[in-house]
Amino acid sequence: MSGVVTGDAVVLGLQPARLPSRALALALDLVAVWAVYLLITVGLALATASLDEAAQMAVSIASFLLVLVGAPIAVETLSHGRSLGKLACGLRVVRDDGGPIRFRHALVRGAMGIVEILMTFGVVACIASLVSERGRRVGDVFAGTLVVRERVPAARSAIVPPPPPWLVGRFTELDLSAVPDALWLEIRQYLTRMRQLDPDVGRRLAERLADELVARTGTPPPPGVPAAAYLAAVVAERQAREARRAFAPAAQGAGGQVPGGAAPVARPVSPASGAEPAPQVGGPAAPAIVDQPAVDPSAVAPEVRGSGASTGFAPPA
Repeated sequence: MSGVVTGDAVVLGLQPARLPSRALALALDLVAVWAVYLLITVGLALATASLDEAAQMAVSIASFLLVLVGAPIAVETLSHGRSLGKLACGLRVVRDDGGPIRFRHALVRGAMGIVEILMTFGVVACIASLVSERGRRVGDVFAGTLVVRERVPAARSAIVPPPPPWLVGRFTELDLSAVPDALWLEIRQYLTRMRQLDPDVGRRLAERLADELVARTGTPPPPGVPAAAYLAAVVAERQAREARRAFAPAAQGAGGQVPGGAAPVARPVSPASGAEPAPQVGGPAAPAIVDQPAVDPSAVAPEVRGSGASTGFAPPA
């Protein structure tokens, strides 16, 4: 099965849709469009009953063009290639390079759809889709578009390789708030497929992605760090931050301890309170700021009692 390849020779994880799924999506779209067209036709017939025959014919032609031709074009443009039938079947119309379509792509597909779908009852579209390697109809060929499947099994997702050990923790102060999700997705796709690319093409793509990431963060990588290693380290830092945000509330709710924080240290009990402190088990406790216990005057040596400046405590009167 042919995949979608960008201009930088990167194979995207998009699978072209075949004839059965496309036919089902088209049938759902036609049912919805014809239902709306019939309702509008009945309403216009009642509203234009007092007009002459020429005016009624002009209104009928205008409603046909607006509903059966203009409505699908507007829906695909506003939804970026997802009509009602394609949304139900998990399909989307994209450009040949995997990007979202625009008005001109939807316009060409809609204009060609009048001939190959409405006028020929879909025969031309079915033949073209069967002959095409990626299941494209004539409108897709002229518009430079492709219908792909959006719902893919989760097991197909690749794992992002870890960064070099000497780069772990080097970007903890990096501001990642201005990096868009589209750039993160593109970096992730490159990291999962960088070993499948030509070395020169992969190096140029990594440098371009690194430049875009530096422009968003405002912090260049350390001198001598390869672009691929820099991208892997920044992605690992982002994943670590997301993990801390996800698990910190749960850790705070279980025992009041935060990952990476110190456990609370109990204060020793003063002998004046009448309770003896618990014995220490497993070595000395961690240093902590504790309350100063009361001093028994009888336990202080006479020479110390006579000199309050040496201990900081004044002898009792």
